[in-house]
Amino acid sequence: MTNHFAAITCLLFASHVTALPTRFNKNTNDRPIIGILTQIVTDDVMKPYGNTYIPTGYVKYIESGGSRVMPVRVNQDAEYYEDIFQKINGLLLIGGAADLQTSDFARVAKIFFKLALKANDAGDYFPIWGTCMGMQQLSVLVAGENLLSKTTAENEAMPLNLTAEAYLSKMFQDFPAPLMKAITQEPLTANFHNYGLTVQTVLENEKLNNFFTILSTNVADNGAHFVSTIEGKKYPFYGVQWHPEVNRFQWKSDKNFPHSYNAVQLSTLLAQFFVNEGRRSLHQFEDPHEEEKVLIYNYNPVYTANFTAYERVYFF
Repeated sequence: MTNHFAAITCLLFASHVTALPTRFNKNTNDRPIIGILTQIVTDDVMKPYGNTYIPTGYVKYIESGGSRVMPVRVNQDAEYYEDIFQKINGLLLIGGAADLQTSDFARVAKIFFKLALKANDAGDYFPIWGTCMGMQQLSVLVAGENLLSKTTAENEAMPLNLTAEAYLSKMFQDFPAPLMKAITQEPLTANFHNYGLTVQTVLENEKLNNFFTILSTNVADNGAHFVSTIEGKKYPFYGVQWHPEVNRFQWKSDKNFPHSYNAVQLSTLLAQFFVNEGRRSLHQFEDPHEEEKVLIYNYNPVYTANFTAYERVYFF
């Protein structure tokens, strides 16, 4: 009887494995590396520490999703980025302050954007995520021009006005129904921006409207109806005007960082989602020693809570 029960159990388990989603197939990369594009230091109080930086919240956010992190410098030549592109499994464009058309940040983002378009068209999966200014940068790359307007929501936590498309999206497909409801009712998203894309701009611009699906919107202090979450229709490119990383990794008491259970769950699932997208990329370093040398583990963050909005920052 025991053997009979074991056989049934094994049969049920085998059936369950067969039914697993396609993203868990044999071609999945379980050792992903996500590149995070550094920002140029513009604040005088930060300049003594380095020329470029990444707040630790972004690094821990990606690591918490199950990926390693490589800082991608913004002061290298095109050949360097073309080489790195073949070795990492996704790119995160972080928030900050930079000219979205003329800065080094914009230059490097454009290189990766073009490489990712070409790769994905050829069946070589490569995701890109933009947070706050990173999302704005994606919009400039798609539209070929800066279409941002004043949409101030500075230090404000908001719920999201989800569109009907959000419930059919890749980004939110695995979210439990109670959390989806909470997202629309509770202030779970931290906003720190003065500019953004209005809904009207996206709908009226053929390039943006054909490229992105609007998943959520919000209303700015000036009444502007802005786009807060987007997802590529054809390409695995995603953007949020808000900051999911702060829900778990930033704690300044004078900032409206959501830390409720639902806020943490939202951040957790989004990190896992994007890293899971990275697992679909089969890029890799051929030399393990080179791989070890470029990872974020080789750098020590600096405590900056006493002079920036971040607890700690990696400087380069």
